[in-house]
Amino acid sequence: MKPAREASLTSREGWRLLKDRLFALVMAVGGVSVIVAILLIFFYLFYVVVPLFGGAEVTPRTSFDTPPSAAAALGLDEYAETGFMLSPAGRLRFFKASDGATLEEKDLVPAAAGTVTAVAAGDPATHVLLAGTSAGEVLLAQVGWTIRFDEQQHRSIQPKLEFPFGEERLRATEPGDAVRLLAGQAGDEEATLVAVGASGRVVLLNATKTTNMLDDSVSVETSRTLLDVDGARVTHVVLDNQQRELFLAADDGTLSYFDVRDKSKPALVDRASVIGNAKRITALGMLSGGISLVVGDDAGQLSQWFPVRDPHNNAQLKRVRRFEPLPQAVARIAPEFQRKGFLAVDAGGDVGLYHATADRHLLTVPSGLEDITAMAFSPRATAAVLASSGGHVRLFDIDNPHPEVSFSALWEDVWYENRARPEFIWQSSSASNDFEPKFSLTPLTFGTLKAAIYSMIFAVPLAVLGAVYTAYFMTPSMRRIVKPSIELMAALPTVILGFLAGLWLAPLVERELLGVLLCIPLVPVMTIAASFFVSRTPMLKRLVPDGWEAAALVPVVVFAIWLNLALGRGLEELLFDGSLTHWMNAEYGIGYDQRNSLVVAIAIGFAVIPTIFSISEDAVFSVPRSLTMGSLALGATPWQTAIRVVLLTASPGIFSAIMIGMGRAVGETMIVLMATGNTPIMDVSLFQGLRALSANIAVEMPESEVGSSHYRVLFLAAMVLFLVTFVVNTLAELVRQRLRRKYASL
Repeated sequence: MKPAREASLTSREGWRLLKDRLFALVMAVGGVSVIVAILLIFFYLFYVVVPLFGGAEVTPRTSFDTPPSAAAALGLDEYAETGFMLSPAGRLRFFKASDGATLEEKDLVPAAAGTVTAVAAGDPATHVLLAGTSAGEVLLAQVGWTIRFDEQQHRSIQPKLEFPFGEERLRATEPGDAVRLLAGQAGDEEATLVAVGASGRVVLLNATKTTNMLDDSVSVETSRTLLDVDGARVTHVVLDNQQRELFLAADDGTLSYFDVRDKSKPALVDRASVIGNAKRITALGMLSGGISLVVGDDAGQLSQWFPVRDPHNNAQLKRVRRFEPLPQAVARIAPEFQRKGFLAVDAGGDVGLYHATADRHLLTVPSGLEDITAMAFSPRATAAVLASSGGHVRLFDIDNPHPEVSFSALWEDVWYENRARPEFIWQSSSASNDFEPKFSLTPLTFGTLKAAIYSMIFAVPLAVLGAVYTAYFMTPSMRRIVKPSIELMAALPTVILGFLAGLWLAPLVERELLGVLLCIPLVPVMTIAASFFVSRTPMLKRLVPDGWEAAALVPVVVFAIWLNLALGRGLEELLFDGSLTHWMNAEYGIGYDQRNSLVVAIAIGFAVIPTIFSISEDAVFSVPRSLTMGSLALGATPWQTAIRVVLLTASPGIFSAIMIGMGRAVGETMIVLMATGNTPIMDVSLFQGLRALSANIAVEMPESEVGSSHYRVLFLAAMVLFLVTFVVNTLAELVRQRLRRKYASL
């Protein structure tokens, strides 16, 4: 019988060892799998984000020669398959981009009308062309393309030339005063042109088109206004695409800014010197949207200027930023159609690719051409065409998907168009096609940390002190009720908390603001006062069993909250004209948003309290009883023991609980989505809203275009959130281990 019993024991022990090994293997595989999953998430985020910081590539596509005439204006269709070229003599030629073969050719101005002395192009998106003659007349034309697809989805592109304001030439300068410079823009019903004559006179010409509804006949009315330039010789003319602002550059390096909204009374708004230590302006171009100017000078310097309102609402030209200069004098500037990027070429043929908002110089490449007279982007900015005075034309393919993203655009304050100063702004979309994307992650990161910090200020004292009291002072029977009840709060969906915070708590706090603020200091004071009173009253003390004091104080806390809310309403009527929020705004300019940081702090604090409480309570309850009994035996009071023994011994666990709660507060989505107002502002005020990284991702990711800069920046925000959480947890673990080693001897 003995050998059989030993065999049975050996079999059980072997089975137990096998189960231990299997369990250890499963735990190891599970732990490694979690680490691998986290690494895969990180590498996927990294994979999506990396293209944001890649440079641009410019690849030569083709080159060809044209008839021996320089190009004064160029353009390409949407697919960069055909293009047009306008010569200084007014000869318009459509060509194939693949080999330069001529598709169609035509003179804009008939030979009988006089010699063409000036040509120009309007906004790149409209393909408006202008031609001025020696007789002082101007003709406006517009280039377009008809795109068709056959049954096999083969694309055919047919260029066309239109005259939206008729083929009649418009009188600009005086007869015999040849047009030397031209600029103009055209809309559906109005066109504005600026002509500079050989005499130096500057004329603002306005044409208004009226269509007769009965016979569809079109009539054009014109007006002419002479501009005062103080005798300066104008070298460059730029008109914005809204036909509201005019910029004239003079040979002395000054830039004059005119308001031409009233075409009969143009007004000089500002005049500034824009060349610094250079000698003259050599190139002037307007970025997409018609707000910013890029100025190039003979020293190769490039700078961005736009009007800025001063405190008295007067517009002044301000230099917003400088770009990396080109080796030689800037010869031409060509803007992109939609983005704030541009090409700049110098006298030596070197071409620089820039983006204004991101303050990026993407690259500089030699064009292989000398004396470049014209250049242009394709509408999608995927190609560019350049032409030299010798009739040589070169096309380049451009791969530049994310020029608007840079470190400064993401994290530093940026001076955006129509802003009075550099700011941190997140605004990823707009109804306008000329919108300047604002991808600053700083206000989102600020909002994330603001929500987390305020919620932790609310949650940590309640959770940690409650955990200490529950684990150390509360009776076991009451602890068995309180601890599971609080832990059950963690199962409450955060979407429910966000819903309640946004629709119930936020209006309540706004209505009872003073009472809520009074509750913060007075409820603890009143609770402590009630406890002190009960402890000094033997009759009341006998009614409360030992360890059940917290349950007896619940009615006291409820009464204290009610009393403070009622007191707040009375004080608001007495001291603040019935509304504290209106009084703060009127007296001190402190704004109040209904969905603000105070509401978020309460809601997120309510969400993280169960986590912090549960872990902290376990840490405190796990302190060996021998330590507490020894402390009490040596004469320490229960509170001295709790503070100097229990808290120190449990501090690693309490610190871990706080850091885990912090991590949850940082990553909280639904509460900040529903209770903050989602305003991406940087304001530490409790009464202002915020926008967190997580909420921003949840709101904008479904509507972002896959692969776009917006899409990848949202992934970058997710990566920032991931790294912040990882760093916080890592530091927390290091601190926890150090605390554990420090107090392990207790």
